[in-house]
Amino acid sequence: MPFARPTLRTLIDRAIADINARLPDADARLPFSNLNVLSYVIGGATHGLYGFLDWIARQVFPDSAEEEYLQRWGTIWGVTRKAAAPATGSVTLTGTAGAMVPTGTLLQRPDGQQYQTTADATLAGGSVNAAVVAVTAGEASSCDAGVSLSLVSPVAGVNSSGVVASGGLTGGADIETDDALRARLLARIQQPPHGGSANDYVTWALEVAGVTRAWVYPQELGLGTVTVRFVRDNDGTGADIIPGAAEVAAVQAYIDARRPVTADVTVVAPNPVPLNFQIQGLTPNTAAVQSAVQTELQDLLLREAVPGGTILLSHIRAAISAAAGETDYMLLSPSANVTNTTGNMSTMGTITWS
Repeated sequence: MPFARPTLRTLIDRAIADINARLPDADARLPFSNLNVLSYVIGGATHGLYGFLDWIARQVFPDSAEEEYLQRWGTIWGVTRKAAAPATGSVTLTGTAGAMVPTGTLLQRPDGQQYQTTADATLAGGSVNAAVVAVTAGEASSCDAGVSLSLVSPVAGVNSSGVVASGGLTGGADIETDDALRARLLARIQQPPHGGSANDYVTWALEVAGVTRAWVYPQELGLGTVTVRFVRDNDGTGADIIPGAAEVAAVQAYIDARRPVTADVTVVAPNPVPLNFQIQGLTPNTAAVQSAVQTELQDLLLREAVPGGTILLSHIRAAISAAAGETDYMLLSPSANVTNTTGNMSTMGTITWS
């Protein structure tokens, strides 16, 4: 039987009843009497103790522990919070041929985010792609190709501004949230390592900063092979969740350092297949309801889209019907279950309203 924590009023009434039972000639119910005040003091103090015990009870279980104790549970089980990761990539700088951009040169984005070069770079033919890393780690440090960056301090023979090179600056990830850490901790408890089981490969992939979901496909490329695919949901929506070459290489290196020596492991990115929707007669057809429908469909793909998997038509309809404010609609496309072939994965496409 679960324990019901008494309310403050209940504790005060108990104190009054106890005092009256032990002092028959007194009445602790009289307002402003010493005994009445004492009853409130005892009730309040006891209520605080009950609150502390209630809080402690949540910390002794990993599935309800708060930040400090969650991290302690994680440390006990060898599951540590993933630190924030800085974006990396290249920046195209122009200027006089032969000019050198030294290691540690700072560049700044218009919003204040700074990057520094990680190696000396010499301009040849009037330009050079200099490797950079974000000074401040986090998802916000990633950016697309073509974004303008400016030198914080002048460099002789180099123009004051450059642009992010092809491929963009990628790999930026925020520090792991409590919910994500808790999910990995519970998975570690419920699915202990087995020396290279399927769950082990998923666990290793999820330990890399920025990775939010991962899947393993044993023997996909033949006997003794293991294929691992993963996505980075915090990088955006649609095809943005698909990792780039550098991010795939980071997961490959991490797993290679832990896999059984006999396993031939290949880490690859899923192939995004945009899933487009055509919805007719949405009622009411307002911006708020359209936004709610889009949010529900994105959440559906977050929960159910896997490489080589199927998105059920009935689940698509259920997601649309779950949108706040929606009362009626007609789904024109897709008109059947959406099944992907090996390596292909449904991602959020566009919604056409009619």
